[in-house]
Amino acid sequence: MNKLKVVIAEKPSVAKNIADALNVKTRKDGYFEGKDYIITWAFGHLLQLYDAKDYDENMKSWRMEKFPFIPQNFMYKIKHDSSNRNIIDSGAKKQISIIKSLIERDDVDCIISATDFDREGQVIADEIFIFLEVKKPTYRLLLNEWTADEVKKGMASLKPNSEMKSLQDAGISRQWTDWVIGINLTSVATLKYKFTEEDKILNVGRVLLPTLKIIYDRDKEIENFNATTYYKLSGTFKTEKNEEFDALYYENNTEKFDDKDYLKKVSEAIKLTKGEIVNKEIEKKREYAPYLFNLSNLQGYITSKYKGWTSDKVLKVAQSLYEKKHITYPRTASIVLDESLEDKTRKVLETLKKGLPYENMIKFKTNKRIFDSSKVESHSAITPTYVKPSSLSRDEEIVYTAIKNRFIMQFMPIAEFEETKITIKVNNIASPGVFMAKGRVQIVEGWRVVEKIESKDTILPLVELRDIVELVANKVNSVTRKPPKHHTEKTLLRLMETCGKSFNNKEDSDEMMNSILSGFSIGTPATRADTIKRLKDIGYVNAKGKSLTCTELGRTMVESFPVKDLFNLDYTGKLEKTLSDIEKQKFTKSDFMKLIYDFTNNAVNLIKNDKASLSKMKVKAPENAEVVGICPICRNAIVENEKSFGCVNWKNGCNYTIWKNDKYIESFGKHVSRQMVELLLKNGKVGFRNLKSRKGNTFSAYFKYVPDEKTGKLKWELEFI
Repeated sequence: MNKLKVVIAEKPSVAKNIADALNVKTRKDGYFEGKDYIITWAFGHLLQLYDAKDYDENMKSWRMEKFPFIPQNFMYKIKHDSSNRNIIDSGAKKQISIIKSLIERDDVDCIISATDFDREGQVIADEIFIFLEVKKPTYRLLLNEWTADEVKKGMASLKPNSEMKSLQDAGISRQWTDWVIGINLTSVATLKYKFTEEDKILNVGRVLLPTLKIIYDRDKEIENFNATTYYKLSGTFKTEKNEEFDALYYENNTEKFDDKDYLKKVSEAIKLTKGEIVNKEIEKKREYAPYLFNLSNLQGYITSKYKGWTSDKVLKVAQSLYEKKHITYPRTASIVLDESLEDKTRKVLETLKKGLPYENMIKFKTNKRIFDSSKVESHSAITPTYVKPSSLSRDEEIVYTAIKNRFIMQFMPIAEFEETKITIKVNNIASPGVFMAKGRVQIVEGWRVVEKIESKDTILPLVELRDIVELVANKVNSVTRKPPKHHTEKTLLRLMETCGKSFNNKEDSDEMMNSILSGFSIGTPATRADTIKRLKDIGYVNAKGKSLTCTELGRTMVESFPVKDLFNLDYTGKLEKTLSDIEKQKFTKSDFMKLIYDFTNNAVNLIKNDKASLSKMKVKAPENAEVVGICPICRNAIVENEKSFGCVNWKNGCNYTIWKNDKYIESFGKHVSRQMVELLLKNGKVGFRNLKSRKGNTFSAYFKYVPDEKTGKLKWELEFI
């Protein structure tokens, strides 16, 4: 009997690509079947980790004393319906049953995981193997694209799935970490804090909060920006041939002056004078094409160029193009190609360049800006495949064209321009500086032709050293320094990619590439778009046009949430780098999870004992309650009860309570009344006359009700009148 191999793809569309490549034509319910292969699929994750209540039914309700909660062993179950978490997803249940029946067939001798070659893809298949307790041999198909040639090549060089253990460990560590931190800190924070009037879940995550902090920091930078003004002196010069050109006045290598009066004196002194050309520099410069796209750069490019696009949408469209075999794997951090791809790249280039108006300018080359294995993460940069699309949606056309053009640019001539700098000295003692004029002329358009990028030439007249030019006009201009702009998805993605480090927007920075390759980042290319989307969905961030800003709730979280490590970009970067190190077998899953468990235990206790955030909590007074004033500690309502006047925020730890039978007040022959409490809350103190001391003397004094500096407990203090 011929033995069959079961291939598990990540999605039905990919399964169809594999079936087409292997000439498997018979479609059945949930799989394709041929002479040698059965090809089935998942729908992304068919399984999910247990909820806390699945381990312990007492966890159905959130109660502070039940946390921290960390399972002894993590378990998987069939995923639940996205719209109703109380019922199992019927499609997932059916597909798991189909996969189980196929694996258990007597004529099947092994299973091949053909999910995406990344952490998440590895876990999607491995969690199925764990859940179904698969005993048959398992293998791994590792591909960067789903073209027929690559599928056949990959099937001829399968790896034992056991060799992917470090990738599995990294993926599962990420999965367990996000569960432990998310479940524990979200639950405890929601129970502890009432930052809004409605009962709102306060989402806490190791990637969410540092990303929020980046946006918050920019918002504060804009708010605190101190607008200042500087001044420039511009001059218009005329040559002997009556050709005019503009120049700026410089002293000590700067054209910016804080003293307007000084610049006005210079301006007045040099009116209608002449100057001499004392220096002329002409330099030819080369401008390389921007690097190939990784996912973050692609998302930044599309979202900044096209209205209405989000990074999440870019990823979805790119994923669709990938599954249709038109582009390579999109969730990559690399901006160059592995050197082993030279022949394949040549084939793609020959296919795509045919018929282009600049076809004769396209020449294949193998330099380090394109091919450099030392700068490739798990996957090479995003490129088109040799499968040219025949019909694309408008959205797919936008993303595909951007990727194709960026690819073609690499093999076009380098753009060249000529930069001219002229220095003019005006012969006047009141003008110790010089005027400078700069010109730029494009000589070779090169790769800029691909996207019709027009150069803005500044042409200077032909002058020589010692030529005399006439200053025909000059003017002092004021320039107000502008605050930085709010973050956009493009700028945010760049900072997430480099963990908050700025590289002056130089795409060819080796330091930037090394930072990305080390894994020291916030999230991964696959998760960053979802993180930004979630920040908006849960109400921490607002999007207005392309600008991202913190909501009031987002600000409150940054300012008040006590687990400051989760806002620390270095801490988050180290966590992500450690996951990358697990993948590279430099760190173990068990050691990493111990760090996470210790962190979670400490964080839960920190939240439980937090008193500093009381003023940020908003609690509604009960209906029909007698409100007598505002709590001086947390600014919530003080209400009258049968035995006391107390803060409605008591559940969150506010201890402001004045008992009606307060013994201290009674010891002076007085009693606590509503009028007394109202005055105390309004003025911070309340006055009494005819107070009786222990010795029987009478006196007057103000009473204050304040926290003890050592214990934090409220106590009465006297201020004698």
